[in-house]
Formats: sequence, structure tokens, C-alpha cells
Amino acid sequence: MKIKLVPGDSAGTVTAFYMNSDTNTVRDELDFEFLGNRTGQPYTVQTNIYAHGKGDREQRVNLWFDPAAAFHTYSILWNHHHIVFYVDDVPIRVYKNNEAKGIPYPTRQPMGVYSTLWEADDWATRGGLEKIDWSKAPFLAYYRDFDIEGCGVPGPANCAANRANWWEGTAYQALTALEYRRYKWVRMNHMIYDYCTDKSRNPVPPPECVAGY
Repeated sequence: MKIKLVPGDSAGTVTAFYMNSDTNTVRDELDFEFLGNRTGQPYTVQTNIYAHGKGDREQRVNLWFDPAAAFHTYSILWNHHHIVFYVDDVPIRVYKNNEAKGIPYPTRQPMGVYSTLWEADDWATRGGLEKIDWSKAPFLAYYRDFDIEGCGVPGPANCAANRANWWEGTAYQALTALEYRRYKWVRMNHMIYDYCTDKSRNPVPPPECVAGY
């Protein structure tokens, strides 16, 4: 999806582009959440992953451009090998399939694609310190050029397990060398929060953090 985010004073707003299984008890979900800012501050994108009903896997990256000035492309690759979140072809997050090690991974149910723009000033900007300025309303985000390729539901029952699907091919089973360099650059220069290293929440690192991602 190409998105142009809320310009100006967007503090307290969250623009979301995400996938969701629409099941409450064993929810699978892959989130892009764009956290609004006070004018002049960087826009933060939060990603989160729910697998088999368990979430709380937040990571936050400050975007290295103004995402309200022009459209940028935000993509999710989801296959049997890994989940990759991309910003303009730059991978900002990788979550590997480590089911063989007993780590949950979303493979058991389909997901739909959704987008929302909502008020979350109790947490979205500086942990809730910055509140929405309703005098700046309406808050508008813009979307265009949505594209999706995958197995439709309902559809052939064997589609999701078909290793001949292009997104399951060798080129999509791991990051390329260039993608990996870009990924490390984002992690080193623009990541501001990682649940894996938050010892107040996780005194013992979650198993997927130890297994590699």
C-alpha cells in the first residue's frame, strides 16, 4: 500500500495498515501502526506480530523521511519462512518461522487486510504525554495503489501449502545481501524500541528473540 500520513500536528493519532485473522481467541495479526507526532518531531512506525493469540511483540522505528510529505510504500511479505515488514523496499523487521523450536508462527488461518485511523492519545505519542489537539481536525491519511498477491479464501485448499507459489521461492526465503545491509542500517540508526531488549517487560528474553529474527 502507498500511504501519505497525517501532516502537521498529528500527536495522539494512530494510522494503521494491518492483517488480521478476525478471530478473538487465537488471533493472528501483522501490524503497521504509525504513531502521530507534534510538528517537527519524527514519525514513528510501530510493528507488532500476533501468533496463535499471543502479541506484545512491539518494535518501533523512527522513519528517516517525512511520511506526510509524499506517498511511500509499506509492504508485508508473509510466507512459510518468515514475515518481513518493508518501508520503500527497506526491510525494517524480520520474524522467522521457528515453529520447529516450538515458537508460534501464523500458518493456520487466513488473514484479511485492514486500515484504520484512530485516537490513541493515552499511549501513542511520547507514551501518552502528548494529547490530541482537536483544533487541528480533521486528521486525514491518504491511500493508493493497493496490491495483494496470495491465496484467496475461499479457494483451493492446497494453495497455501503449494511451494510453487512465487512468494515461497528461493529468492523470498531470506533477505538478500543488500536487504540485510539495509535492515542492519535501520536497526542500528533508527530503532528506538524493541520488546526483545525491554528487561522491565521481559526479564527473560522471549524465545523468538533468542532464536533469531
